[in-house]
Amino acid sequence: MRKILPLALTGLLAVSACQFAGGDDAADEARRLNSMKSFPLSAYLPDAESRDGRATGTAQWILAKQCMVRLGFTGFKTLGIRSVESTYPVRQGTLASSSKVGDDSPYGVDDPDLAAEHGYHNARRDESDTQPMEWPADQYAALTGSFESGESHRAHGNPVPEKGCMGEALRKIYGPEPKPTKVGGIRLSGYYSLAAQYWYQAHKEARKDRAWKKADREWSDCMREKGFRYADPDEASTDSDWFRGDQPSAKEKKTATADARCKLDTRYIQTVHAVESCAQKTAVTRNKKALDARRAADERAMANARKIVDDQS
Repeated sequence: MRKILPLALTGLLAVSACQFAGGDDAADEARRLNSMKSFPLSAYLPDAESRDGRATGTAQWILAKQCMVRLGFTGFKTLGIRSVESTYPVRQGTLASSSKVGDDSPYGVDDPDLAAEHGYHNARRDESDTQPMEWPADQYAALTGSFESGESHRAHGNPVPEKGCMGEALRKIYGPEPKPTKVGGIRLSGYYSLAAQYWYQAHKEARKDRAWKKADREWSDCMREKGFRYADPDEASTDSDWFRGDQPSAKEKKTATADARCKLDTRYIQTVHAVESCAQKTAVTRNKKALDARRAADERAMANARKIVDDQS
């Protein structure tokens, strides 16, 4: 995710109000904070690696498998759920094996050694070996409800459910999907769109904070001393040069290494994380009733998922 609450009064106090964790090595501290799980709003988002998160993924595939059989895909009767439970379908011929620019950390590269090896191309410390499965066009369309031009919205004469069998399965687990909302021109949908909305708004407001702007300037000055001219880390990580090949160039690796080193030398991540965390805490406080209602609904969904899995055991 790289991813509206006024902070006019709290912004200047953000760094002092949010205490930095003590006792850690600065690099370890930065890497710990450079994670989605380190933010207050993460408590309202799913953890796919948790017991409940894994149960939900398994339950979704159990129900999707039943749906596919109902649509006439008889081969799904023998589908091994364990082979797909942690994946989402990919259309055959579209799964790229090469690495891509970007990762899922909030603030980008933070390890100079990894950056020297990978540049900005998926430089993750804990990259999973799990690969999504590719599905033939007709099965993919039935599973996801995603159709290319000219493709039928029926399978073996049966209408494909909205958002396919995977979407139908989620609705059986969670109930009706909340209405989509637009924030800053971005359309947010799904069961976790509320927390995502507040996260987006908090991030947008936090970037206006003086402490964040000062951190950008200090990082930029550090980069300039190393021969690189970027206003902030986002500008460096999204340089169009990095998207011209599947593998990182020597220039990309040098830039990313300098980027990571300057983040550590200026305590960039610690500073902006403090600002953004405070913005999120304000969002949670002001919207606690709605967030708690969503979390209660999620807990009911998790119970549904566990029952679906238990019934199949």
